[in-house]
Amino acid sequence: MMVGSSIQASRSSNSDGMIRRVRDAVAQGKTFTMVSVDDVPDDWTVVVPSGIGGGGAWDYVTDRVKQQNLPSVPNPMLSAIDALSRHIGKKFQGVLRSEAAGSTLTAFLIASELHVPVIDACMTGRAVPEMQQSVPYINGIMGTPAAMVSRWGDTIILDKAVDDYRLEDLSRVMAVASGGSIQLAGNAMTGSQLRRGVIGGAVSQAILFGKTVRETREQGQDPVAALVKVAGGFKLFQGTVATAEAKGERGFTWWDVELKGTGGYAGHTYRVFVKNENIVSWLDGKPDAMSPDLIANLDPRTGDTVFGQGLGAYPLNIEVAMVGIPSSPMWRTPKGIEVLGPRHFGFDFDYVPLEQLHK
Repeated sequence: MMVGSSIQASRSSNSDGMIRRVRDAVAQGKTFTMVSVDDVPDDWTVVVPSGIGGGGAWDYVTDRVKQQNLPSVPNPMLSAIDALSRHIGKKFQGVLRSEAAGSTLTAFLIASELHVPVIDACMTGRAVPEMQQSVPYINGIMGTPAAMVSRWGDTIILDKAVDDYRLEDLSRVMAVASGGSIQLAGNAMTGSQLRRGVIGGAVSQAILFGKTVRETREQGQDPVAALVKVAGGFKLFQGTVATAEAKGERGFTWWDVELKGTGGYAGHTYRVFVKNENIVSWLDGKPDAMSPDLIANLDPRTGDTVFGQGLGAYPLNIEVAMVGIPSSPMWRTPKGIEVLGPRHFGFDFDYVPLEQLHK
């Protein structure tokens, strides 16, 4: 599940670190359960835990907090969920994953603490850089009320935002002002809302992806080719990372990446634009894949995602296989493309589905 969730994320991810944390939790006696979205009663209320990052955090705040020797709270996410529960006057019967990668681990660890199941579904089916980029939002389900807690225990209840763009703005400001991250509990949905506002089976898909690359690797075969087949995707490129320039700005981590082709891709170049996640890629200067479709950067030997320092990082000089995976049909609606398509990120071209680009 952890490896498959990293693949879904459409960016680099530390699968090994997540696996270690799961093993530690199991050794401590934690138990995990998951239920299908179809089996969630209509009158249940579920909560979505989200980690909000803040690239370009205010260093002077971090320095001052160190001088003050402020203690950190043990589990800001649990504190945020408790604050939201008290604010809306309801207990939560389930936890929903906000996005792929580390949020999968968060959902299961939090659900274990609350003694409730994780719902086999997701708000995004991938990882996304911004809060309004969620399937509930494009289906008219707001993310607020929400509770935000910093690592030091600052707690803010956002009772109402005009829309989830404003939820994004306000939560990102708090992350930038809080050392680069906060924990947010929001999207308190009923069972009936879940069935129209999430991507069902997303966690099972993560398990399928991870199982596929593991079993194929153990058989001495090509894990990337096996993943492409089971995901209905495309191998886009393979090459070494020649340049990877990063900047943290406005609460995000941005990368401009260029790969030089190897093997059958020798003599070609591949460029990737990253805003926390892989958003658009070009083969020899022509658009080759674009959000909301998934663009995974994988280790060609293992089929797992590569891992580097910094969100969305590409370590220099390593070999990477680029794989495109079609997004959920929910993202391919006009509203989905509006919030997660290339024009949202400032590109002057329309979204073209992955299958059409590689027809």
